[in-house]
Amino acid sequence: MPMHNFLSINEIEFQNRFLVIGFGTDNDFIAMDSSSNQEFDYFFKLLMIGDSGVGKSSLLLSFTTDSFEDLSPTIGVDFKIKYVTMEGKKLKLAIWDTAGQERFRTLTSSYYRGAQGIIMAYDVTRRETISNLADVWSKEVDLYSTNPKCIKMLVGNKVDKESYRVVTKKEGIDFARECGCLFIECSAKTRVNVQQCFEELVLKILDTPSLLSEGSEGVKKNIFKDKPSSDATSSCC
Repeated sequence: MPMHNFLSINEIEFQNRFLVIGFGTDNDFIAMDSSSNQEFDYFFKLLMIGDSGVGKSSLLLSFTTDSFEDLSPTIGVDFKIKYVTMEGKKLKLAIWDTAGQERFRTLTSSYYRGAQGIIMAYDVTRRETISNLADVWSKEVDLYSTNPKCIKMLVGNKVDKESYRVVTKKEGIDFARECGCLFIECSAKTRVNVQQCFEELVLKILDTPSLLSEGSEGVKKNIFKDKPSSDATSSCC
């Protein structure tokens, strides 16, 4: 069984602990041990935005722990790390889960800084949640994102509630085309397309040279490697 370790810390702790970090490519996600001296090729900062209650936290939990919980709304910002291997590269994913409530809106502006990927989530059973992506959240991305080539993915969650659906798949596809986003529908509860959501986003980032370049904000090579102790034996991941 793969091992999963995750962290929940604030931005200041993140900056202190991950000052020099970087990201980079097998077509599946493979979880790796996340001990502090774990080597990796690249680091990606991913941001999840959207209205409160659309299931951002549940999507993140489903992806990082292969489980589902009907969670209470996030207070402020949550942060988790997941180590994966993709296309032969060892990657470190830092995934920020932002609160959707209006009173926390000012807290989230700084979290756009340096993000290579942004998941814009809505609830297919609540039309206002996709309307607010167009009217509010996409404007915040344009205003605060510091990476011009940042990859955006529109995610329609809760497709397990098909009988309550009010936003059609075609509407989602049309909106994604309009704002230049990738698109997928999924269910955090049944895990349908959850892995694919993150996988496709990361693949697109890996395919965008400007997001991998040494000078790209938030992306640096992992140049600090712990020296093995005298009695340590070499191994490969």
